[in-house]
Amino acid sequence: MSRRVNKLALAAMVSVLAAGLAGCKKQESSAALVAQAKQYKEKGDINASMIQLKNALLANPDDAEARYQLALAYVDTGNGQAAEKEVRRAIALNYAKDQAMPLLAKSLNAQNLFQKALDETEEEAKKGGPELLTARAEAYLALNKRDQAATEIDRVLQAQPAYTAALIVKGRLAFLGGDSDGATRYAEQALAAAPKDAATMMFKADLLRAQRQIEPAIAAYGQVLAAHPSHRSAHIEKAYLLLSSGKFEAAQADLEAAKKITPNSLIVIYTQALLDFAQGKNAAAQEGVQKVLRAAPEHMPTILLAGAVDLNLGATEQAEQHLKKYLAQYPGNMYARKMLATTLLRSGQAPDALTVLTPALKGPNTDVQLLALAGESYMQARDFGKASEFFEKASALAPQAATLRTSLGMSKMEQGNQAQGISELEAAVKLDAKSAQAGIALVRAQMGLKNFDKAYAAVNDVLQAHPDNAVAHDLKGMVHVARKELPLARASFEKALALQPSFFPAVADLAQLDVLEKKPADAKKHLTAFLEKNKKNVEAMTSLAALAAMERNIPEATGWMEQAHNENPEMLAPALRLGNQYLLTRQQDKALALARKMQLASPNSPELLDLLGKSQLATDDKSGALESYSKLAAARPKSAQAQLQLAGVHMMLGNQGAAEDDLKKALALQPDFPAAQTAHAELLVRKKQPDQAVAIARQLQTKYPEAAGGYVLEGDVQMSQDKAALALPKYEKAYALLKSNEVLLKTVAALRASGKGADGDKRLAQAIAAQPQDARLQMYRAEQSINDKQFKQAAEQLEAVLKLRPNDAAVLNNLAYAYQQSTDKRALATAEQAYKLASGEPAIMDTLGWILVEQGDAKRGLSLLQQASTKAPQAGDIRYHLAMGLYKSGDKIGARRELEQALAGGRSFAQADDARSLLKQLQ
Repeated sequence: MSRRVNKLALAAMVSVLAAGLAGCKKQESSAALVAQAKQYKEKGDINASMIQLKNALLANPDDAEARYQLALAYVDTGNGQAAEKEVRRAIALNYAKDQAMPLLAKSLNAQNLFQKALDETEEEAKKGGPELLTARAEAYLALNKRDQAATEIDRVLQAQPAYTAALIVKGRLAFLGGDSDGATRYAEQALAAAPKDAATMMFKADLLRAQRQIEPAIAAYGQVLAAHPSHRSAHIEKAYLLLSSGKFEAAQADLEAAKKITPNSLIVIYTQALLDFAQGKNAAAQEGVQKVLRAAPEHMPTILLAGAVDLNLGATEQAEQHLKKYLAQYPGNMYARKMLATTLLRSGQAPDALTVLTPALKGPNTDVQLLALAGESYMQARDFGKASEFFEKASALAPQAATLRTSLGMSKMEQGNQAQGISELEAAVKLDAKSAQAGIALVRAQMGLKNFDKAYAAVNDVLQAHPDNAVAHDLKGMVHVARKELPLARASFEKALALQPSFFPAVADLAQLDVLEKKPADAKKHLTAFLEKNKKNVEAMTSLAALAAMERNIPEATGWMEQAHNENPEMLAPALRLGNQYLLTRQQDKALALARKMQLASPNSPELLDLLGKSQLATDDKSGALESYSKLAAARPKSAQAQLQLAGVHMMLGNQGAAEDDLKKALALQPDFPAAQTAHAELLVRKKQPDQAVAIARQLQTKYPEAAGGYVLEGDVQMSQDKAALALPKYEKAYALLKSNEVLLKTVAALRASGKGADGDKRLAQAIAAQPQDARLQMYRAEQSINDKQFKQAAEQLEAVLKLRPNDAAVLNNLAYAYQQSTDKRALATAEQAYKLASGEPAIMDTLGWILVEQGDAKRGLSLLQQASTKAPQAGDIRYHLAMGLYKSGDKIGARRELEQALAGGRSFAQADDARSLLKQLQ
């Protein structure tokens, strides 16, 4: 083992030992330690200097000189926050203001708190100290107030013409004014006055960098580090230049040196994230930017980098938030504008992308990337004429760019100009034979035209030039499927997967082929084998969930979604899918908890706000849902859908005025919005204006005569007015246009209500015979049997539904009720099973509680009924059951109170007559 001892480590060890012996021997005086710190600083050993200063403060926390010197060291190493803390303590200990206030200004400048630096030093600046005036000039310069900066710096130079810090500011002013030569002269004057001064040397290097003299600038930063090895900023600036030159290893070496000087510095963490991003290490970059933003949420360079990283990771919602925030502060930044447009396009928001791009598209434009983005935006917005116009402009500027010719070809195809579209795609293939992109686009175009033989020839041409291209092999498999050559398709998909084991589309196509051939077990094997090699792949787990759902295995589907989220806890898409699955399976509390957890990282995500709002509604938290949907409407001010959702919550809360305002906003944003018009009609019914609601329905029928929606709406309005005879022909017309089971069930309900129950039952039976696997139809039939008090028949029907939906809590709940009403002993066990699946559902708690009360377990039954009533206070049946439970347990006063609330306002429910009878008995 080496016997050499690191001097710095030894110094640290000695200081620790000294602190440990404080109880038996007095430490060195703080003054002596400060003196040692200054000696270390003179030798350029800033770390040892800071250790001694901290030791001095351990010995005497009230040593103002130690506080001041430590603040000075923190400023020198770029730690403005720590410097501010120490200099304020020095000032509180009565340190001389003429020295402390300049340092306070520098510490605030280091944190980008420029206006604060000016405000807090205004009084002291009247004394004219050169150091303070220079720091204030730097703050004015950062705020782009050049005239004020010049005034302050001229005061300094009039008194001290060779004051180097002032000469540096003067040089920066000259450079910003377009006088590069003048800036160089000021730099030379400063260097002549102080050739080894770190700030002066840094200005010279910064100037070279600003003049785009990259190699001389790198050398100049190296000179700073030769004279001042612990100069963190020199390491960082040098790393930036090395990074931009693609010299990643050298950049990393400088960053490592900067980390040793200030391990937890935010600027070091930011620069490391930037380096990771440049090397495609997006996950590591994301970790870095998150650390910075937790401590400095308004650091704009980090916000821009976070947007770029999130975009690369596919987190488009987070990317959009970051980039919008950055662009709001720096609207002239074209990089941010184009990146935001790209983000919006990836999330399918073409109109918003065009809004972002429009300011940059005014007047003549030679930015090929900008023009291409505009073309892509119009393509996505399906304005193919405008798309072609922009792609043609971009192609004229870059005629050899195959990607532009490819995009132009696709836009022409979408315009219906198939001949020119194919011609452009073929030209793109010739322009860039080395790239498979244009050839692949040509194959897809031929596939879209159903020219399968031409597509086959084109894909073979691509593979001849690119035999190892997995995308091309996968595409060839799709061509084979189109040509009904399934064994050949399977071989192509397997070849694609063999070439690129992480290429998900190939395994997805294989699984789809398995399903097509009625081999779902093989599809599952392919997907799980892929997942073994790509353990965190969200797409594979999502496909496995879809496969399980297709086989009606809901618990397994939910399990795959949970795994996708657990393996990728920070990704938004898997969490949203899982949250919606929880809502579909009536696990509202889990959905709510998930939405709240994800909101910590993405508080303004529209998708998360929507999930949170839906979860709050499902848990009967209407006030919470109102807050969530209000935030959603604010986050998407141009979204008619968001206004419609907000209107829905206001309607649930009974605030009809607010709901009407929301709907007016929705229709102002999107006049042609049937969903909002339908909601408006529903609101008019609530306001007892059914004729106006019918008028809206008929407007929809006139405008969309081939759509069922207007006829369904009029039928619903008539049913709400107990006019089933008028509703029936509207439902019949809607069903003729749209053979949907939803319309069928409305028709059956109208038939029953208009005295034609037998006809309705016959139609329902025919539909069930034609669709024996449709659980909803059978569930409806069973519910009608319950309403008709045919409980044994309902139980038999529900048993058949349970075979289709073996773990459906709603089916089990209804079956338990039917068993109970027909005195079947299986009622309690079935209710317990339903409760186990959805313990937070009021209707399920009510059924189990009611059965328990009837079977003599009043204590547990009452507890469940009270919980159910709390969760659903407007449910009359639940209050009646609770009243019966209280009555049976001897609490007649409580029973009467519940019955009065159940019947308040003439409320109607299934057992209302029984409730009135019991109330009369108790009065």
